Amino acid sequence: MKSNFKQAIEHVLVHEGGWANHPRDPGGATMKGVTLATFRRHYGRTKSKTELRNITDDQLEKIYKEGYWDKCSCDKLPKGIDYAVFDAAVNSGPSRSAKWLQYAVGAKQDGGIGPKTLSKVKKYKPVQITNDMCDRRLSFMRSLSTWSTFGVGWARRVESVRSNAISMSQDKALESTNFKTVKKGSKGQWVEKLQLALEIHVDGDFGLQTEKTLKKWQKENGLEADGIAGRVTYRSLGLLA
Repeated sequence: MKSNFKQAIEHVLVHEGGWANHPRDPGGATMKGVTLATFRRHYGRTKSKTELRNITDDQLEKIYKEGYWDKCSCDKLPKGIDYAVFDAAVNSGPSRSAKWLQYAVGAKQDGGIGPKTLSKVKKYKPVQITNDMCDRRLSFMRSLSTWSTFGVGWARRVESVRSNAISMSQDKALESTNFKTVKKGSKGQWVEKLQLALEIHVDGDFGLQTEKTLKKWQKENGLEADGIAGRVTYRSLGLLA
């Protein structure tokens, strides 16, 4: 099966954002979804937070490919399911992601995707597997003590994964070019869409309050808090596939 890794990692990175070091995040210092512990495991115990913050694209892809995609046998999974499993592995660990897949297809939940699990995957429709996995993933997240802090962002991510994975499995175009980047001073339909997604007053006028709310949302969700809504922000809000 042709690898879907490049497309999948692009969608994963939309949600991972940039540098983060939230005091309530058990992962600690993180850059584009890679924790300091993971970075050191791949490139040496002496690696610093500064080096993590300056991680290269090649280093990033190597970690994601070897640490998550390959560990979950994603190249052997149908398109769409591979992405759903991959994103869950990055977010919650390969073993837990594998168990969610195994739950969805009625396989033994041992945390390893082998021949028996793969054979069961073939018996189910990708849409059903994706929905069951995402539902299980959300249920697990809601049980965490940090749900009150990160829950809104987590829920948006899972729903975005659900939508994109199903689109992939049905070979639908995922990229939308029909959008408008907006910032302070902008007016119109895309400002209205943004305000609706941010759950603030909708008037189609990008003013100070919209900018303030957007910057806060971007910061909380690991994005560059520049107050500008473009492709990455729209994707994270679920406005673009």
